[in-house]
Amino acid sequence: MDYTDIPMQECLRGGEADMLLFALDRVHHQFAWKSGGLDREQLGRRHPPSEVTVAGTIVHLAKVEESWTASAAGRPPGPPTTGPEPWTAYGAEWSAANSVPPERIYDLWYGTILRCREEWSRLAAGDGLDVLDDSDAGYVVSRRRRLVDILEENLLHTGQLSIIREAIDGLVGNDPP
Repeated sequence: MDYTDIPMQECLRGGEADMLLFALDRVHHQFAWKSGGLDREQLGRRHPPSEVTVAGTIVHLAKVEESWTASAAGRPPGPPTTGPEPWTAYGAEWSAANSVPPERIYDLWYGTILRCREEWSRLAAGDGLDVLDDSDAGYVVSRRRRLVDILEENLLHTGQLSIIREAIDGLVGNDPP
């Protein structure tokens, strides 16, 4: 899979939910382009003094997207935050993902973001974005805020990955060709 496998429809005049989901689709495209096509060595390469790798970032974003989408939907999180994989423990993705074959890393991320995107479409069309997510007693927010949190996390790590990817093979730019 690559960034062209992520459905994205231009949104020039959509409502709030449509625009937020378009923004998430767009950053998914950018992240997929920046992280795509790398081999195991490139995915696991560190750039000292940072310990961040492309592989760890891919798994981290999949875990965040799943757990925060599950929270907004009022359901327990599923894979990649649960199960037998070495990255399911909190923070383990930053080291565990580096030894995983590229195909598994990419399949994990694409599968997660596509599932979560479908779920966000259903949530927005159903009860909407004003529903409160009270799964964390210290952080009671609306679905809207949770979606913005997911978008912000993706933007942060896409920016990081832009710098890392340029260091790996010189790829630069904001949007896929």
